[in-house]
Amino acid sequence: MIMAEHGPDEGAQARDGRLRVFLVDDHAMFRAGVRAELGGRVEVVGEASTVAEAVSRIAATQPDVVLLDVHMPDGGGRAVLDAMRRSHPQVRFLALSVSDAAEDVIGLIRAGARGYVTKTISPDELTDAIRRVAEGDAVFSPRLAGFVLDAFAARPDAPVADPELDQLTNREREVLRLLARGYAYKEIAKELFISIKTVETHVSNVLRKLQMSNRYELSRWAADRRLV
Repeated sequence: MIMAEHGPDEGAQARDGRLRVFLVDDHAMFRAGVRAELGGRVEVVGEASTVAEAVSRIAATQPDVVLLDVHMPDGGGRAVLDAMRRSHPQVRFLALSVSDAAEDVIGLIRAGARGYVTKTISPDELTDAIRRVAEGDAVFSPRLAGFVLDAFAARPDAPVADPELDQLTNREREVLRLLARGYAYKEIAKELFISIKTVETHVSNVLRKLQMSNRYELSRWAADRRLV
């Protein structure tokens, strides 16, 4: 994990020394899993499954760090950040997502997240990432740090845009990414906590929007854009 040092924030802990953490993810099973894995390492002060819930409850609980999913049906992590970063600048956000696509990483960091890690992270690593973000560090899973460095060094003000990719919904992008990595429909359904039928529907929509006929063409298309 790559981390850039900044000065510590001595007020970032709860009274008993544990950091106060809020979970934002539209999958209840995933939130429960994170809560269980973190155990007594942090104090989970709340959770939300929608942008509206997140904005309201984060404002009410004032956590130290928000673990933020990138893709949710009603706007996702970017919408939460846009709503909260000016009114609650003391709250720090750490993206925790299945997505490791460059456009997602860069988009969340530009919106104000202090770090971005993938859901393959271990409980120990996640606890450490939460602590470092609370202290003011920037934290990234190793593969993702390069995306941020390249984007901000070469084109600091340039938006990350792809007209073809932009026509896909967030969920369709997630399905496409996993499909391109060789996941079977059943595996995609399990990974994203959706039904196999829903996966089939998303794949059909992606094929139609991109005017392709099979998953192999989609895989090549995704690889060309470094989405895999």
